[in-house]
Amino acid sequence: MEYLYGIIIIIGLYVILATSFNLIIGYGGLVSIAHPVFFALGAYTSAVLSRDFGAPVLLAMLAGTLVALLASIALALPSLRVSGDYLLIASIGFQLGILEVIKNVRFTGGPGGFTNIPPFLIREFGRESYVVLVLAVMVAVILLVWWISRSDYGRAMSAMRDDELAFSSIGRDAMWMKIAIFGLGSGIAGLAGSLYAHYFRFIAPEQFEILQSSVILTMVVVGGLRTTWGPVVGALLLQALPQAISFLHLPPSVLGPIQGILFTGLVLVFMFFRPQGLVPAKEVWRAVQRPTGKAGENR
Repeated sequence: MEYLYGIIIIIGLYVILATSFNLIIGYGGLVSIAHPVFFALGAYTSAVLSRDFGAPVLLAMLAGTLVALLASIALALPSLRVSGDYLLIASIGFQLGILEVIKNVRFTGGPGGFTNIPPFLIREFGRESYVVLVLAVMVAVILLVWWISRSDYGRAMSAMRDDELAFSSIGRDAMWMKIAIFGLGSGIAGLAGSLYAHYFRFIAPEQFEILQSSVILTMVVVGGLRTTWGPVVGALLLQALPQAISFLHLPPSVLGPIQGILFTGLVLVFMFFRPQGLVPAKEVWRAVQRPTGKAGENR
């Protein structure tokens, strides 16, 4: 059962990551690949605070979420002041830079990883309690993104994504909306990292490399951008593929590149042949249709 619980938790965490990334790249239209580094910041912050400073695990998790959120704002502020692909370029440099810091400082464990992370809930209530916790957070994140996308803020977000110039011309501040979207999505990724760290109790820099960026992007694109269930379907499908590949018993030096090629290939195939993904998006905003009266009443 422990293996099954681990699979369920991994799927739940990837649904959280894909859903929060869909908020950024799908609903917000912000092109970034740094989502795994916020996942890493949440994991390392929570792990260090709880193990080395004796902070309560729940408080450490909240701190990990906050650090990821603040780091995303620090990245977004200079990048979103200009248009174009500057956020993408900045996100690549940010991810590589943070990972190099993690690998070269002592308190994170360096390239060997960070071990003996305190567990949460498992000792008192068993592994089932952690499965329930992760699934509850997953459902809450899905509902939050669903509610945002269908709210007045979500309609403003869609307008900003589709035509930023027209959005700004009516007096709305597009930059701060982008920062809010980016911060919220990245903070959720930090929360997922905290949950990951306190279940598996070991984290290492290679778990948050560029390959993870392609995995999360593939989940969103294959599942369906700007949909509620697309990231869920994408996460379920793409977590099943590595499990199938693992039965080939390939060495890790071969398995990693194969997974990278597979995920990148799926993105390219879906972008060309089914850009709407497995779950096609519907327009959130609809103009209000006025009821037509009788022919004699129309003037």
